[in-house]
Amino acid sequence: MDRTMTGAILPGNSTVAFRTFPVPTPGHGEVLIRTQASTLCGSDIRAIYREHTGKGAEGYLPGTICGHEPCGVIEETGPGLRRFKKGDRVIVYHISGCGVCHDCRMGFMISCTSEHRKAYGWQRNGGMAPYLLAEEKDLVPLPDSLSYLDGAQIACGFGTTYEALEKIGVSGDDAVLVVGLGPVGLATLQLARAMGASLLIGVEAVPQRLELARKLGLADHLLSPDGALEKIRQLTQDRGVEKAVDTSAADAGRQLAIRATRDRGKIALVGEGGTCTFNPSPDLIHGQKTIYGSWVTSIWKMEELVERIVRWNIHPDKLVTDRYPLEQAGEAFRKMAEGTCGKVGIVFDDAR
Repeated sequence: MDRTMTGAILPGNSTVAFRTFPVPTPGHGEVLIRTQASTLCGSDIRAIYREHTGKGAEGYLPGTICGHEPCGVIEETGPGLRRFKKGDRVIVYHISGCGVCHDCRMGFMISCTSEHRKAYGWQRNGGMAPYLLAEEKDLVPLPDSLSYLDGAQIACGFGTTYEALEKIGVSGDDAVLVVGLGPVGLATLQLARAMGASLLIGVEAVPQRLELARKLGLADHLLSPDGALEKIRQLTQDRGVEKAVDTSAADAGRQLAIRATRDRGKIALVGEGGTCTFNPSPDLIHGQKTIYGSWVTSIWKMEELVERIVRWNIHPDKLVTDRYPLEQAGEAFRKMAEGTCGKVGIVFDDAR
């Protein structure tokens, strides 16, 4: 095997650059993964691609191979592995925490604040290269019945919205509103339906994404923001939905999620950034509503999600509208940055 490879990096000026990197050799407790798919996330666009605006957990180390939604097969193993072996298909939980703090021991490496915390594609090399060095503790098994593009989306987007839906407790009793139908919003609709939601309403301002959700048949009702609150009230006998999820990160979108939720309902805020302006007494306190903030998920819940996705017989790759080889990563990022498509994925030769 040639011990060099080409990896994609993000200079921070809305471009993609390529550099040659050595193919890593796995050490103790590590594996070398042959990347099969790596999907793009909105946080890549917001905090890295346009400019390096991230701080702390989203602080991108310039020159790092991007891609925090990787999935592939173990090519080589270092000593000391306890569960995984060469040839295993795996998803990479994209935050490698210190492993010994309280949050890591709960499986929430996303919340690790140790100086040893490094996220794939942010502070350590990620999935936009043929090979990825990963720690065994960061791996989740990928069943044969799921594609590599399924697994790549579980690595971040699907795991994120599953955590939110679990927090608010979606079931067959619920009418569910999803505000913002980008890739995470589409994933929310797909999962909420699988979890039994009896009525699904999606709201989106971008016509192309509204049409995509309609084409995929993901919701019972799809609305543009204009007059959406009144229409949602009409669809729910003037009571509002039991559960709402905002993925838009827009002030108006968050207001809609809160105000369209009925008394004693639950709202999850998933979209990153932006602001939220509401009137606490009429919008929240008097209706005794609950707002949850939800950020990624735990590794144990990601493993649970994989099991349930197989049981529900759904495929996240249904939401991938655009697929590119690594050498066209620039086109892939430009497409994602337009904000009009579904999920965008980098797919490697032997996984197409």
